[in-house]
Amino acid sequence: MEPTKQTLLVGGLLVDVYSHPTSSSSSTDPIHALFFLHGRFESAQEKHLVDTVKVLFDESYGSGWGERKKDLIVVAFDHRNHGMRLVDQKRNFAWSSDPAENNDQHAVDMYTIQTGTAEDVSFLIDHLPSFLYRSGERTIVEWGMGGTSLGGHSTWIALSREPRLTLGIPIIGCPDYTKLISRRAQASGIPFSPPYFPTSFKTYIETYDPAQLPYRAKDASNPFLGKKVLVLSGKEDKLVPWVASAEFVEGLEVGEGGY
Repeated sequence: MEPTKQTLLVGGLLVDVYSHPTSSSSSTDPIHALFFLHGRFESAQEKHLVDTVKVLFDESYGSGWGERKKDLIVVAFDHRNHGMRLVDQKRNFAWSSDPAENNDQHAVDMYTIQTGTAEDVSFLIDHLPSFLYRSGERTIVEWGMGGTSLGGHSTWIALSREPRLTLGIPIIGCPDYTKLISRRAQASGIPFSPPYFPTSFKTYIETYDPAQLPYRAKDASNPFLGKKVLVLSGKEDKLVPWVASAEFVEGLEVGEGGY
């Protein structure tokens, strides 16, 4: 059986909400919601994203779609400037020696999409229940987020900013933007300075990026405390090298309630 999908328009944002085909509309059981986001150049309609959603339901409801472990919904939407929200495809490109594919603003463009996605997730946590359960018949008791590549980067940022997210699955994502993008700039022969890296942009990164927050702290100053995080990265990945994430992930403190 395939997951059931409904598409909602939430404040102008098209959102796909997947549920298990055996989930009863009359049930009042609590709901666990997981955002799952696609990668760069992709959309919420990618086949492998939909396949991943099916696997998530297999795990949540047991093999063979048997006994339910949790009543789950999976939420997907297009990143800004992707899919139905595409404005200029070239602004999704990186630095390149080919003028037709070169995007001088790559560093700023990619990060603003990531932070924009984090804001979209908080916006949907605020308002999605009003569209799904208009009579208050069900309650979402847990919010999580996962994503691949661009979606993985966005997951780290959202985890660091949205306290209602208690679970994160960053796949091929990096929590330290300075390490990631400076290496990419060096490999492309791009100076780590204006106009490629505006001063205001570097100041923003140095203030708000996950790697700049007290992620090692064992008190409430650490936004990751109590959260469950599954980090999946490729050892041989050249585009998102593990070395850019290693210091953060190995030093990350989630406390006794986290994992």
